[in-house]
Amino acid sequence: MILVKINEEKLREWIKRFKEAREIRRKYANWDFIRSQPPKIRVALEYYIETGDYRTAAKIADMSVDEFIDMAKDQANIPAID
Repeated sequence: MILVKINEEKLREWIKRFKEAREIRRKYANWDFIRSQPPKIRVALEYYIETGDYRTAAKIADMSVDEFIDMAKDQANIPAID
């Protein structure tokens, strides 16, 4: 039972950090830029904001990971949160 309690506590902490990171990405994102993008790129940027998963977002946008990260950081102002 102790192991289960520890795992539950770690899971709660992980979920809390995930939500905090998502809120930071939402807050600082350049929504005007994101809304002005073609649908495929807009959806990819929104996916990245919600999940933090830049690899899948790059696939959605049909871009290389490096291209996507550069655009997300430099143009969409989405902070990279670890």
